[in-house]
Amino acid sequence: MSRPIRIGTRDSELALWQAHTVKNRLEVLGHSTELVPVKSTGDLVLDKPLYQLGITGIFTKTLDVAMLKGEIDIAVHSMKDVPTLLPSGIVQTAVLERGDTCDMLVHKGTDFLEDSAKPATIATGSLRRKAQWLNRYPNHTMVDLRGNVNTRLQKLSDNDWQGAIFAAAGLKRIDLLPKNTIRLDWMVPAPAQGAMMVVARENNADTIKKTTPLNHNETDLCTAVERAFLRTLEGGCTAPIGALATIKTQTVYFKGVLLSLDGKKKLTVEKQVPLSNIKGFGEICAKEILSRGGKEIMKEIKAKTKT
Repeated sequence: MSRPIRIGTRDSELALWQAHTVKNRLEVLGHSTELVPVKSTGDLVLDKPLYQLGITGIFTKTLDVAMLKGEIDIAVHSMKDVPTLLPSGIVQTAVLERGDTCDMLVHKGTDFLEDSAKPATIATGSLRRKAQWLNRYPNHTMVDLRGNVNTRLQKLSDNDWQGAIFAAAGLKRIDLLPKNTIRLDWMVPAPAQGAMMVVARENNADTIKKTTPLNHNETDLCTAVERAFLRTLEGGCTAPIGALATIKTQTVYFKGVLLSLDGKKKLTVEKQVPLSNIKGFGEICAKEILSRGGKEIMKEIKAKTKT
């Protein structure tokens, strides 16, 4: 009997849910598996906003190292946490079918939304969510919110904030979706939000062969467009960037957004192409944003977030 596939994962409830999903699907295919939970820097350092930590792939780096050292065979990530450029020696082997892409506001009452002049404090650890919220509600105050889903919900309960923003997929996957939520359909999600990625060592042909059947082609295509848009815009800099691609009747529909950190400047692009012309689509959309003032916004962001 061959050695079990060692699945590396962060040890939060959501990360373990994702890893168990991959584990179960691999076992249905007849493969034996075991989970290897580890803590990432992003889980351990909770007193700084993510962009200030200065590490590419804050939630994935520890697993990357474990994989390259041969301690695990594959890793399961929330795809939106994965840098657009994977480390040398590591390859994407599968993208699972996507969950809900929407952001959600968990709130303690909606009076503050009905009166735009009314002050309110909203919590999020995401530059993208912060900028889009301030663009819509410039009178509100944003506070940083870190930790796993359970921790963030508890922090919302413990503080006098009016609400906090979460990914719908995360709340649903571990059955923590509160009743007092609002879908933020107007907010463009993070590139690859709601999707899970499986990665393996490039030279581990056997593991690659075993995990490739987990790939969901439509999700793979859409997230590739979104991540190409992100990669072309960011140039290694964390920025308020949203992107969503969908496929309907052989047509790819895309919406992307880039904002200044304070949300005052906002550039959007909406395009569609036949599925047969999807190659390079994400880059084309990003270059349109850059040509309409995006270069200047990115320059400002790099100057403000430089450590």
